[in-house]
Amino acid sequence: MKVAVVLLTAALVLVVALLAAAGAGKIARLDGATYPAALTRAATAFAAVLTLAAAVSGALAAFLT
Repeated sequence: MKVAVVLLTAALVLVVALLAAAGAGKIARLDGATYPAALTRAATAFAAVLTLAAAVSGALAAFLT
Protein backbone atom coordinates (compact mmCIF):
# COMPACT_ATOMS: atom_id res chain seq x y z
CA MET A 1 0.00 0.00 0.00
CA LYS A 2 2.84 2.40 0.81
CA VAL A 3 4.40 1.82 -2.62
CA ALA A 4 1.17 2.83 -4.34
CA VAL A 5 0.95 6.03 -2.31
CA VAL A 6 4.54 6.93 -3.12
CA LEU A 7 4.04 6.28 -6.84
CA LEU A 8 0.81 8.28 -6.96
CA THR A 9 2.43 11.15 -5.09
CA ALA A 10 5.41 11.15 -7.44
CA ALA A 11 3.08 11.16 -10.44
CA LEU A 12 1.08 14.05 -8.97
CA VAL A 13 4.25 16.07 -8.32
CA LEU A 14 5.41 15.50 -11.90
CA VAL A 15 2.04 16.58 -13.30
CA VAL A 16 2.06 19.74 -11.18
CA ALA A 17 5.66 20.47 -12.24
CA LEU A 18 4.76 20.03 -15.91
CA LEU A 19 1.73 22.31 -15.55
CA ALA A 20 3.84 24.97 -13.85
CA ALA A 21 6.45 24.71 -16.60
CA ALA A 22 3.84 24.96 -19.34
CA GLY A 23 2.27 27.97 -17.66
CA ALA A 24 5.60 29.70 -17.21
CA GLY A 25 6.54 29.06 -20.82
CA LYS A 26 3.21 30.33 -22.11
CA ILE A 27 3.36 33.46 -19.98
CA ALA A 28 6.92 34.09 -21.14
CA ARG A 29 5.86 33.79 -24.79
CA LEU A 30 2.90 36.11 -24.22
CA ASP A 31 5.33 38.57 -22.67
CA GLY A 32 7.33 38.58 -25.91
CA ALA A 33 10.21 36.29 -24.96
CA THR A 34 11.92 34.25 -27.65
CA TYR A 35 11.40 30.48 -27.76
CA PRO A 36 14.78 29.71 -26.12
CA ALA A 37 14.10 32.22 -23.34
CA ALA A 38 10.61 30.83 -22.78
CA LEU A 39 12.00 27.29 -22.66
CA THR A 40 14.58 28.39 -20.11
CA ARG A 41 11.90 29.93 -17.92
CA ALA A 42 9.78 26.79 -18.22
CA ALA A 43 12.74 24.61 -17.25
CA THR A 44 13.46 26.85 -14.28
CA ALA A 45 9.86 26.58 -13.09
CA PHE A 46 9.92 22.79 -13.52
CA ALA A 47 13.12 22.49 -11.52
CA ALA A 48 11.80 24.84 -8.83
CA VAL A 49 8.66 22.76 -8.31
CA LEU A 50 10.67 19.54 -8.08
CA THR A 51 13.11 21.14 -5.65
CA LEU A 52 10.30 22.44 -3.49
CA ALA A 53 8.63 19.02 -3.45
CA ALA A 54 11.90 17.36 -2.45
CA ALA A 55 12.45 19.87 0.35
CA VAL A 56 8.93 19.43 1.69
CA SER A 57 9.12 15.64 1.57
CA GLY A 58 12.49 15.73 3.33
CA ALA A 59 11.10 17.93 6.05
CA LEU A 60 8.03 15.74 6.47
CA ALA A 61 10.13 12.57 6.55
CA ALA A 62 11.97 13.89 9.60
CA PHE A 63 8.68 14.19 11.46
CA LEU A 64 7.07 10.95 10.28
CA THR A 65 9.93 8.57 11.08
